[in-house]
Amino acid sequence: MTHDPLDWLDDALHDLSDRCLLRQRTTRQGAQQPAQISWRGQTLVNFGSNDYLGLAADSRVCRAVRETLDGSGWGSGASPSVTGRGQMHARLEEELAAFEAVEDAVLFPSGFSANMATIPALVGRDDAIFSDANNHASIIDGCRLSGASIVVYPHRDMAALRDRLRDRAGFRRRLIVTDTLFSMDGDLAPLPDLADLAQQHDAMLMVDEAHATGVFGHRGRGVCEAMRVEAGVHVRVGTLSKALGSIGGFVVGQRRLIDWLGNRARAYVYSTASPEAAAAAASQALQIVQQQPERRCRLLEQADDLRRRLQHRGWSTGGSASQIIPVILGDANRVMELATRLRDFGLLVPGIRPPTVPPGQSLLRISLCHGHTSEHLDRLVEALLSSC
Repeated sequence: MTHDPLDWLDDALHDLSDRCLLRQRTTRQGAQQPAQISWRGQTLVNFGSNDYLGLAADSRVCRAVRETLDGSGWGSGASPSVTGRGQMHARLEEELAAFEAVEDAVLFPSGFSANMATIPALVGRDDAIFSDANNHASIIDGCRLSGASIVVYPHRDMAALRDRLRDRAGFRRRLIVTDTLFSMDGDLAPLPDLADLAQQHDAMLMVDEAHATGVFGHRGRGVCEAMRVEAGVHVRVGTLSKALGSIGGFVVGQRRLIDWLGNRARAYVYSTASPEAAAAAASQALQIVQQQPERRCRLLEQADDLRRRLQHRGWSTGGSASQIIPVILGDANRVMELATRLRDFGLLVPGIRPPTVPPGQSLLRISLCHGHTSEHLDRLVEALLSSC
């Protein structure tokens, strides 16, 4: 009898199930909407989306897609470095550079690929990376691919980072990399301190604004703008798939940086370009971000209010200072049981377990979006209290 080399998967999947870590793929019915979702046969208030400004199904964004499809079709046919970069891609890059007040921008197929390709393009075997312990998986994977020496510093611990920078001064290049808004914790990186350390130690500073673009800052550029440190950040990464409601990633900065990435970022050089219609969607969303700042202002006001109400009732929300509010419970089984009970109240609040968070730090991740009402937040608070 022939042995199946994949038989080990049965035991591995059973192990995940026994530890309440097994994930099942699910299918949403209908459009992505922050206020409501059809999911697993239920209609629920959606607290699980990154569509922070409610633009994923906005009629203006959808219209821009349809109009672009009529002229440009769907598939791009090649990588951007061959024939895949169309006029809409070039236009969006120009708009992103103007929006971010930098010299140039480059698009990637996803935010994940933007991080995973940019880091190895900047550093290699003779270099060192200093990475926050709570950075996104795309940053972690980019660090590993680079071949550089990786130094992980405790989350937001600037004294520890300072010591590690002092101890590792003999490298060709050094790169400090961090999320600006941490996707599970909802807290913010201490960017002024990071910029100071980068300058003091002659290091490059790279940040990922994925969850902050469109939400933070006077103009919506992100946490760098809000904390007034844009001049001290050398590489800024963002995504088109969250507040901008489309798909793709981008990097902005000096023109020489963008020229280098266009030559050496493998996910750019070797991936087929995204459809121009996706760029058109992001372009339209970018206009809405600039024309309707009240969307992000209202969103952050609601987040502040909900966070205070949860804390007042004894729930731990960690260091959240954003539209992402964790309810930290620790035990994965308890988290998933509570997430199930909340669905009985008509609420979708995802349970987050290892490996997304460290063991013992499982949580419910409440993600607020434009479109959530005061009534939705009241229902959530009441449901949490009733489910204890």
